Formats: sequence, structure tokens, C-alpha cells
Amino acid sequence: MAQNKNALIRYKTIDKCLQNKYRQWTLQDLVDACSDALYEYEGRDINVSLRTTQLDIQLMRSDKLGYNAPIEVYDKRFYRYADEDYSITNIPLTENDMIILNESVEMLKQFKNFSLFNDLNGVIQRLEDTIYVEKTHQSAIIHLDKNEQLKGLEHFDSIYQAIIKKICLVLHYRSFKARETAIHAFHPYILKQFNNRWFVVGREEGKTQIMTFALDRIEQVDYNLDLNYSNNNFDGDLHYKNTYGVTVLGDSMLMDVTLKIDRENAPYVITKPFHHSQTLLETLEDGAVIIQLRIHLNMEFDRLILGFGPSIEVLSPKILRKRIEKKLKLAYQHYDNQTSENGKSNSVLPT
Repeated sequence: MAQNKNALIRYKTIDKCLQNKYRQWTLQDLVDACSDALYEYEGRDINVSLRTTQLDIQLMRSDKLGYNAPIEVYDKRFYRYADEDYSITNIPLTENDMIILNESVEMLKQFKNFSLFNDLNGVIQRLEDTIYVEKTHQSAIIHLDKNEQLKGLEHFDSIYQAIIKKICLVLHYRSFKARETAIHAFHPYILKQFNNRWFVVGREEGKTQIMTFALDRIEQVDYNLDLNYSNNNFDGDLHYKNTYGVTVLGDSMLMDVTLKIDRENAPYVITKPFHHSQTLLETLEDGAVIIQLRIHLNMEFDRLILGFGPSIEVLSPKILRKRIEKKLKLAYQHYDNQTSENGKSNSVLPT
């Protein structure tokens, strides 16, 4: 392991210790914590000296690394952060960082009108928003959906690096339905985000079927250097061409779907299509619209339709119409049963 990486692990370990204000940290405590962290990463004993830890603290206090950490000694032997909210992971951008970001944004803006760089537009705006927040100390203007409690993101970088470097993985995975953890030798192809969750898509060793694993159900990720990685020229865009969400089904479940959207919701569905195959078939006199799309009838698409409640009607195919009708009736019964228990009238849905 490179020495600079060892140092970074020590800085992060010291930082983590000093954030724990419920414990008193001596210099020896910090030495022991750094030694334990290096053993965890390296798998062998690396003796961290008192002198090394003292130099680490001195560097963290200085501006050399940009930390300027407010590390203080109290009672002549214990270390802590003078600012309890401080962490080296939360340091603000320096003036030089701001200059570089500004220059980067200006350079990227030159390319945003080229079709090849269309996807850069959102990136550029988010960079500009970051710079604005740092300069003005105002709240962010661009507010992205995020789930602070989302599990599994600690595996993201390991999986990302495995895909780039074409390395097979060993995934310890436990689905919501499984009683025990299963171990999969896995060839990762892409990372995919849907509905604020992350998934890794690839193929299990010895199988041809493409599989999808949710990162929040992965308990452990290891590398398998003995297996020869193969992605079989996997094309993510082609794989998900006919799918909403992450569940790709067989051709038997790929169908033409016709939906009726009421007047209030029609503009939303027209301006933000459910799927790239969506076409407008008809606009009715009352302002409602009829659209058609060719898509897999998976669980995610069911939930999309159910989310619109009474504002949407499945006209075809019959299999989807019956399925949505059944789920809506079951949902109604939950409320209908509640009404009966309260001693009020209990109406019955027509069959």
C-alpha cells in the first residue's frame, strides 16, 4: 500500500475519533486506532509510532492539506476538536478550488450545445450551484432528490472500480424474501439508478441470464481475481429499451399498452412521457388524452399506473387492465373494511 494512502487512512481515522465527543482520546488511543485501521485495510500489522501520529495531527492543523483542523489538547493529555461540528470531510472549497471550478464550468459551457455533450447541461448547472453556495453561503438553488438513509452506497465505489477494471465480484446478497444470505460470483456490467435506489446489473458466473442486485441488499463485496471477466458486449441501453424500471421481462410480457389520462394530468404525461415509446393517439373533447406505448408489463409499471389512482385508465391489453383492476379493488377493501369496523355503512364495489 502506498505511503500517501496510509497517511490518508490515518487522517480519516483521527478525524473519526475526534468526532466522537463522548470519549476522551489520548495520543496513544489515536495511535492504536490508526494501527487498527491500517490492519483492517492492509490485512497485516503496521506499527504506527507516537511521532507519526503527532506529525499527522500537526499536518491536519496546518493549511498544507487544506484541513486547518481545530485540534486542541485539554487536561494536558486529551485531544478533541474545538469545533464539535468539524470534520475534514466537510471542509469548504478554497479560493483556488473556486477558481478551478469556475474555469471548468466556463470551459464545459462551450460544449453544451453540441449533441455529443447534451448530458453535460445538468452537470454544469449543478457545478454552478455548488460554486454559488460556497461563495454566498446561501441555500442551494438546485435541490436534488436524495435519501440520506439509503443503505449500500458504501459498496458503490468498489463495484464501480470493478466494472472499470473488468474484475469479477463476490456478492453476499440477501433479498427481502430470503431467510439467509446467498453468495454470488458475479460479472458486473453497469450501475443503474431507479426510484432513488441503486442497482448493479450483470451476469452470475456460469449463467447467461442478466441479473440485477439492489445495493441496499448487498451485505459484503469482495473481488475474485481468479475468474476471467466477460461482459459479452452488454449494452445497457438495448437491455432496458422496452422497460420501465429495472425488471426486464421476456418477450411474452412485451405488449402495446393503451392508456386514458384525464384532463388534469394529461399535460404532465405529455411533457414527461412514461417511456420513450409513448405516442399520443387522441385528444378527447373533455381534454383527456389517449396514449400508447410498447413496454414490459413489470411490477414497476404497475406501480406507476397505480400511483395515478383514478386519473388513469388502462384500455388495453386486457391482462394489464384486469391486473390493475384487481389491485385497486384490494386497495379499496382496506378502506371499506375500516369503514365497517367503525360502524358506518359498508358499500360494495360492483363486480
